[in-house]
Amino acid sequence: MLEVTNVSKVFTMGNRQLHVLKNLSFFVEKGESVAIVGPSGSGKTTLLGIAAGLDVASSGDVALDGIRLNSLNEDDRAYLRNQKVGFIFQNFQLLPTLTALENVTVPLDLRGGVEGTNDKAIKLLERVGLGDRTDHFPSQLSGGEQQRVALARAFITDPAILFADEPTGNLDEETAAEITKLIFSMNKELGTTLVMVTHNHELAEMTNRILYLKSGELVEDKRMTLS
Repeated sequence: MLEVTNVSKVFTMGNRQLHVLKNLSFFVEKGESVAIVGPSGSGKTTLLGIAAGLDVASSGDVALDGIRLNSLNEDDRAYLRNQKVGFIFQNFQLLPTLTALENVTVPLDLRGGVEGTNDKAIKLLERVGLGDRTDHFPSQLSGGEQQRVALARAFITDPAILFADEPTGNLDEETAAEITKLIFSMNKELGTTLVMVTHNHELAEMTNRILYLKSGELVEDKRMTLS
């Protein structure tokens, strides 16, 4: 489903080069759930962005559902993301001028309009407990409610793979637990592959595997035994 091969990422800052990722390789199977953990500055979010096609590696290659991202231009990567990828951001990334319902429909609107989009979006908002908040704008929603909208938006395209960057990082403990339950239950129901970055070790241990990064290198690939 996701194959990362010898991926490195280097940023040039004046006369200095910053090696954020160093020759990373791993494979994620279809339907698997994987957590990427490690200290701040270890390259987790950079890796997630490259794996999702939001950024490109300096060297190495990423294949998503058999498609090599390095061979695609920016427009083709955007098309691939719209067709196969769901993404949940830590800071929600909702459009402030759109209602909850309109935010959820954006990915399908970008396809030029799909029959039944509004009905599907309403069902997803009901699934995440926001059936009575469809006409509310992000500024009228709590952080937990905004993340629920973002979760519904991520699933509206029936993505083959869901990427999540600290999906509970800006939430209180109770709300984080609710969002975590929703992510895993919806992920299981729809059969998507899940790759997430998190500092929450309890959340990480709910996945099938944990990838540990340190200073841009993969130092451990641990398979979990789930009850």
